[in-house]
Amino acid sequence: MAEEETTAAETATETKPLTERDIRVSDDEREHVVGVLQKAIGQGMLTLDEFTERTDQALAAKTRGDLNTVLADLPGLVHPAAAPSYVPPSEPSPSYPSSYAPGQRLELNAKYSSLQRRGPWQVPAAMVVRNKYGSTKLDFTEARVATPVVEIELDSKWGSVELVIPQHAAVDYNAITEIKFGSLDDKTGSNGHAGSPRYVLTGRIHGGSLVIRHPRRGIFG
Repeated sequence: MAEEETTAAETATETKPLTERDIRVSDDEREHVVGVLQKAIGQGMLTLDEFTERTDQALAAKTRGDLNTVLADLPGLVHPAAAPSYVPPSEPSPSYPSSYAPGQRLELNAKYSSLQRRGPWQVPAAMVVRNKYGSTKLDFTEARVATPVVEIELDSKWGSVELVIPQHAAVDYNAITEIKFGSLDDKTGSNGHAGSPRYVLTGRIHGGSLVIRHPRRGIFG
């Protein structure tokens, strides 16, 4: 009799229905939660150490329940299904694709014109900025960054380039080969420091300017 009860209990345990929290997660879901944590540190809700610890937990998560554990105390940031929040445009265009193939490089051109990227735009692992007698502003504050390192090649001639990076990010512009009749102004002080994402800059600036800054705070943004 006791053996029959044990067998019945084991069967009940084995056939217990899965809940939403028990569903296995994909790499896209893990990366989405890391992006949510990046937003939280940018809003001052997490310290850098907390961000690092929770990022490790998110990347090691196996279920949606594991993912939401790192978000539970962040108001308004818990996603019940821990699914990516980015919705691709219904009609993607070559200049603003919804996703990038591995190794694909985004090319941005500003010639006698002004070019901006801001909001939740998609950022691939590599991009090139060609700027001639124009201005380019790339705001990464809310960007969907695909990789922890983003390579940005600059080809700027008599133009201006402005990069806005989150507080938790960093830049590395030691590989810029030429600054001629131009200037580089890093207002973040993050060159060579740890940060995620990390924006590695290469290329040249001829007769123009490169400004790197954090998002402005206050009523004047």
